[in-house]
Amino acid sequence: FQKHEFFVDMTCEGCSNAVTRVLQKLGGVQFDIDLPNKKVCIDSEHNVDTLLETLKKTGKNTSYIGEKSA
Repeated sequence: FQKHEFFVDMTCEGCSNAVTRVLQKLGGVQFDIDLPNKKVCIDSEHNVDTLLETLKKTGKNTSYIGEKSA
């Protein structure tokens, strides 16, 4: 699995809950949400485009930071 890091403009618990919801709906992902730093680290077989599209469903400003080495 690749570990990918994304920036998501999350400001509160509600934002991180929205991220959790869309990722669980997608399935096949393991993820960590770092709310203070507005980062989401995703461990998944899905490609970056799919993950980015999924995160954008939260309506938050989202961008791909890069691959995270394990």
